[in-house]
Amino acid sequence: MQTPPPAHKVAIVGAGPGDPELLTLKAARRIAEAEILFYDALANPRILDLASDVCRKIEVGKRGGRISTPQLLIHEQLIRAAQLGLRVVRLKGGDPFLFGRGGEECLALRAANIDYEIIPGITSGMAAATYAGIPLTHRHRSQSVLFLTGHEARGGRAPDWSRYARAADTLVIYMGIERVQQICAGLMAGGLAAETPCMAVQWATLEQKQVQASLARLDTAVFHAGLSSPAILIIGAVVELADLCAWLPRTEGVARQSLQRS
Repeated sequence: MQTPPPAHKVAIVGAGPGDPELLTLKAARRIAEAEILFYDALANPRILDLASDVCRKIEVGKRGGRISTPQLLIHEQLIRAAQLGLRVVRLKGGDPFLFGRGGEECLALRAANIDYEIIPGITSGMAAATYAGIPLTHRHRSQSVLFLTGHEARGGRAPDWSRYARAADTLVIYMGIERVQQICAGLMAGGLAAETPCMAVQWATLEQKQVQASLARLDTAVFHAGLSSPAILIIGAVVELADLCAWLPRTEGVARQSLQRS
């Protein structure tokens, strides 16, 4: 028995960190061509405006602690739309393959014999650092970067933060703002110095708000600054370069706040 031909191709598109001008040209073109678009909760509404007036837009986003679209239902919707012959775009915040479940969606499409393409996006960890003036690598300060999630899968074990303390020169932690106290305590238990420079960045590239402190005081700094999700934690010596490399003026909407380091 012959395998049936693949259904219409699905474009899995990285929407980037939020600023529409950071979309790739290919991403913008696919959005404009879409007949049906499934988008994440963090996708900027201005990006959705790039879609045509006849494109059907369906929110399938996930936000921590809120009612969210089950991942299996997202798979079913993508498959059904592709089988109907529609031009399908799955718009995902940041990059589809970095804490975005893009891999799960690709596997579901492959199992249904549906072709797909993946269009990379700028991940929020890199964008947060760049907009804050933090070079994640530096010849004299950081030879390595580790991207981590601060949120384990449902039913999974919480990360053992002590094992990551010496895993790389710079740590970039996604979805960790709600557990910043446990993260910092675990890293210090693993041997990372209490005075290690850190920064928390909320809503990277949009109404970016950030706070800088030592590892020992980061949780206090985050609390007093009122930062919440979505946010990125950046930990390492390169954070000290933020003031020297900062390039955005206050008129760009970036609120720079800091606490005295311990």
